[in-house]
Amino acid sequence: MFIVLLIISLSIFSVISIYNFFTAPQLKMKGFEISNQKLVSILVPARNEEANIENCLKNILLQDYANTEIIVLDDNSNDRTFEIASSYNKDKIKVINGDELPENWLGKNWACHQLSEASNGEYLLFIDTDVEIKRGAISTAIQQQRESNVGLLSVFPTQIMKTFGEYLIVPIMNWLLLTFLPLRFVFTSSNNLFVAANGQFMLWKRETYFSIGGHEAVKNKVVEDMELAKLCKKNNLKIKTLLGSDLVYCNMYNSFKDAYSGFLKNFYAGFSINPLLFFITILFLLLVFLLPFVVITISFYSFIPLILVLVTRIVVSIKSKQNWLINVFFHPVQMLLMFWIGIVSVIKFETNQLVWKQRKL
Repeated sequence: MFIVLLIISLSIFSVISIYNFFTAPQLKMKGFEISNQKLVSILVPARNEEANIENCLKNILLQDYANTEIIVLDDNSNDRTFEIASSYNKDKIKVINGDELPENWLGKNWACHQLSEASNGEYLLFIDTDVEIKRGAISTAIQQQRESNVGLLSVFPTQIMKTFGEYLIVPIMNWLLLTFLPLRFVFTSSNNLFVAANGQFMLWKRETYFSIGGHEAVKNKVVEDMELAKLCKKNNLKIKTLLGSDLVYCNMYNSFKDAYSGFLKNFYAGFSINPLLFFITILFLLLVFLLPFVVITISFYSFIPLILVLVTRIVVSIKSKQNWLINVFFHPVQMLLMFWIGIVSVIKFETNQLVWKQRKL
């Protein structure tokens, strides 16, 4: 009976992952220019980003979409972020100093709010400094937004991993996204259950952004991108979430410690459920996706759950442009880390101990 339940559960998740393999929207160029280029405000919040800011701005300036304004907000950095940004192509890039963080606001939300107030564009593109956009990314995003007629178009970048520690944690994010959520449904369904967005690359129609209150409406939310997407759904505004494919990349972290801290910050908060239900959820995932490696010798049928686990890891890895061999090899360790980080995430969140960018959340 236990094996049967495993097979049923994993079959459902395998179907979702295979469905995503064939249908998940991707940011891909279609090879024609956009007429009537409306102004796009490219808005870059930056706090202690001296290692990333120059490369980010270089890639923005290489875009083929001509009608843009570029605004960088230095969010009270204590490194050389402002100096580097200010000295980089002064004719095309406006750099502003952010105001002090007010009470009841979180840092990035406050920075994005200030950027939106300083913008003039008919489109607002919020982009993180660790995101690397290839030439054509912005014009392709605008094109897809117009074709789909959505108020918000969000992109999950293709993740760049360079260290052993990153390989242990970063792949969990796309695995969670593409194993449990039919990504196409974010656009096609009005159901609030089908919602996903990524604050690393969010392209808004200006009127949509301000109609839901912008970042001010989620000023104290840790996972603000998901909260903004939920507000769109609640207001019957269309959103579309895509994979970055070959146009949008991101090297989020540089070590196991950084990846651990980043996943810890967002994991529990992103689910928006009570602690007990969250614990039951991650325990269920741990058991379903780890036990097939333990019960493999019980009977002939015990091979089926293992095969289904491998199917989900392989198809999600390929779709995410990750090394499927590495993800399969490290799968048991990743599941244990997911569970452990989930527990710590609940404790830190509920006791107000989360810290990010040297600020308490």
